[in-house]
Amino acid sequence: MSITNRYEFMYFVECKNGNPNGDPDMGNSPRIDPQDMRGLISDVAVKRRIRNYIQYAKPEEENYGIVIQQSTNINKYIAKAHEETGNSKMEKTKSKVDAARRWLCRNFYDVRTFGGVLSTGPNAGQVRGPVQLTFLRSLDPVLPLDISITRMAVAENLKKEIATFADYEEWENNQPEDSLRTMGRKQLIPYGLYEGRGFISANLARETEFCDDDLKLLWEALLNMYEHDRSSSKGQMSTVPPLIIFKHVGTDSDETQRESQAQLGCVPAHQLFDLVRVQKKDGVEAPRDYRDYFLRVNVSKLPAGVEIFFAKPYSGGVQVIPANSAEGLDWVEVQ
Repeated sequence: MSITNRYEFMYFVECKNGNPNGDPDMGNSPRIDPQDMRGLISDVAVKRRIRNYIQYAKPEEENYGIVIQQSTNINKYIAKAHEETGNSKMEKTKSKVDAARRWLCRNFYDVRTFGGVLSTGPNAGQVRGPVQLTFLRSLDPVLPLDISITRMAVAENLKKEIATFADYEEWENNQPEDSLRTMGRKQLIPYGLYEGRGFISANLARETEFCDDDLKLLWEALLNMYEHDRSSSKGQMSTVPPLIIFKHVGTDSDETQRESQAQLGCVPAHQLFDLVRVQKKDGVEAPRDYRDYFLRVNVSKLPAGVEIFFAKPYSGGVQVIPANSAEGLDWVEVQ
């Protein structure tokens, strides 16, 4: 059964001595807003890591496939959807297209979560996903660095049609030692704490059958996605607990009306995000850790019809607790 409540959420990602999201148009330097020098991480980069986490957490598990994978033609999954729904001739009638779209939503987590354009080959229509993410933005300006590095080896190709190990070794022995080193560069920032926001529509979830189990897995993926994505370019990247969740539950005494309010929402999203404030601690000029900040959540001003929760990693999964329970969250203040 699909979820029946609207949600908004906030999360925080820190990067130490790494490149959180390189810009290919700028020599892969860290993405920044040129007007205020705050760092950016694209929503696409986060979705990639969520997809990767699902593949690690649910390998080969039914209904948790991933369509958008590295070096993959997504049209093969669209073709398979038509084949599995009895449309081997790939007819493009509305009923055939709808059947293929429903099959993809049911069997692939990323389709029923983020949606997708499924009309690039054998037509399966388009899916508007219930989960949408914003670009992440650093709380303070970041300092992009371009650092020279030395590699104590080379990767020279010999001008031979077939070069053997002995050929390479002979060439190497005839070179000056200094020529067997190369210079390279790394782009990074010393530190950045990034804020991300997300939105979940109960109405769109009904179309894709995005359910409570899918929602719990999304929280788990957001909190753990960088734990399985280590690389030299990423430095030390982590999602910093808590994930802040706003759940619309409604206020009306009539059950039908309350359910409608829970689906449509009780207050605009920006009013909920305004309840959260992050600021540097006194005396901190150049933050180098998330503990250099205070995260303040003003629960006392939470509008009627909305509940607020914290999610944090717990025993390999995720624990969702009322926001008043900030135990173990050493940088959080609940007001």
